[in-house]
Amino acid sequence: MRIEIKKFGEVLISRPAGKEAFLAMSAYLLKDLDKNELIEIDFKGVKVLTPSWADEVITKLAKNFKNVELLNTDNVTVKKTLEILREYSGLKI
Repeated sequence: MRIEIKKFGEVLISRPAGKEAFLAMSAYLLKDLDKNELIEIDFKGVKVLTPSWADEVITKLAKNFKNVELLNTDNVTVKKTLEILREYSGLKI
């Protein structure tokens, strides 16, 4: 399953928006998936990603699925946000 993060916006900045995005994913994309299925999180087209939004989505995806891959993480805000999540939220991917 590939999740194109850009579908939730190009500027992803608030914790409430992240919660809403995760709930939408859970209801429509993730509800019948096996916990071992490969989840590809694609950041192509994302201009701004903040730790609060990403913590609500990326951290939860990583906790719920065993096989998560991050794609197109070259954007500086994506890189820095992932670094912060690894340090403070225990993100393992």
